Amino acid sequence: ALTSLLTVAGCSTIKADDAVPSAAKASANCLIPANLAPPKVERGQPSQTGTPRVTGYTLALSWSPQFCRGHEGDARHSAQCGTGKEFDFVLHGLWPEGEGKGDLAWCAPAGVLPSDIIRANFCASPSPQLLQHEWAKHGTCMSKTPEAYFGAARLLFGAITFPDMDRLSREVERGTPLTADGMADAFASLNEGLPADALRIKTNKKGWLQEVRICLGRDFKPRRCPGFVQGESGKATVKVWRGK
Repeated sequence: ALTSLLTVAGCSTIKADDAVPSAAKASANCLIPANLAPPKVERGQPSQTGTPRVTGYTLALSWSPQFCRGHEGDARHSAQCGTGKEFDFVLHGLWPEGEGKGDLAWCAPAGVLPSDIIRANFCASPSPQLLQHEWAKHGTCMSKTPEAYFGAARLLFGAITFPDMDRLSREVERGTPLTADGMADAFASLNEGLPADALRIKTNKKGWLQEVRICLGRDFKPRRCPGFVQGESGKATVKVWRGK
């Protein structure tokens, strides 16, 4: 349960081996490719100067079937979306936030992630370039090492109990369209200490589920989402792509 993860607040001391394994949450059949192409270094414009003050976090969880729906046949995403891949929710990232500013970003230069770190986190975030991006853009704002950053992110990801997405996706067939509030309630009912107002549901312009975002305070306790965390209105209809 999320309520048992308050020690994550000291994430600079967490090692990758301390994280709860998340492979089963991402895919029951997660197989790490033998040859993973190394990611490219990314650089961006810092969100602020000086040492950032972290005031909270967003844990972003992407719905992989919808992502892959738009990337079929794209070699860049074959590890996640290729034939036989069955990822459900995957860990997009853990995003530190500044006071009233939203995401803190690009706080320090980041070299290419070592292959052992990529492989240790692949089943939660099945893309070497995504892992590189998250460390460079967000991880450098909250941790001194990628091991600590990904350890904290995987620990949180591994603590989430996910609702039956197949059942939720079929609500409309029963005459009860799924709403953003309904999805937030489904997560909250399964996760002790996670209130529905600590979740935001993000869809694309056509109403298909893209992400579930969980808002956390500086102490890593779930908190009511700040206004800058993007998501749909509570009554908005949410459609869930189940894949082929």
